[in-house]
Amino acid sequence: MRLQPMKDQDKSWRAIKAQWKKDAESVGEDFSTFSQGSYSAFDGLTKDGENPTLYCLSDGERIHAACQVSRLMMSKFPAPILRARFIVVSPIYELGVADAAQYAQMQVALFSGIVWLSRDTLSASHIRFFLKSPGDAQFFAALRVDSPLSPFSKFTIDGGLIECSMREAENAEEDEMAKAMAQ
Repeated sequence: MRLQPMKDQDKSWRAIKAQWKKDAESVGEDFSTFSQGSYSAFDGLTKDGENPTLYCLSDGERIHAACQVSRLMMSKFPAPILRARFIVVSPIYELGVADAAQYAQMQVALFSGIVWLSRDTLSASHIRFFLKSPGDAQFFAALRVDSPLSPFSKFTIDGGLIECSMREAENAEEDEMAKAMAQ
């Protein structure tokens, strides 16, 4: 699965909702009542058409999840952070079509996509990833273990929020600060 911006016509929020409507109705769920609430944030975010901060997790055939991703400065971090929030998932995960293991795999794939964005397109040293639910923290608990092979110099989970710092990016920041102080 890959995390992609919702810029393409076939990756628009309207197209995603049409796919998800079929998914919900395939198990007898009324999509108009099912979609109230959780999808309203996205309805508002997409009101003006294309929104470059919206991303979707796709396997090429279907969209599994979507979220808002922003690169911004926060006072508690010395460099830009990447913030992912407003996660919405396909009804197949909420209505029992997919099992818990598939749901966990999708959540981990979504987080991995955010990590890759932080290292590439939207470079950032720190990530704030707002889980869909605090219960989803269990899928990421192993990342708390400090290991020399981990890409994270810091990894915390508090409630439904993952905060992590990228090891390589943090070292580069320290090098830049040292160079600036030496001059």
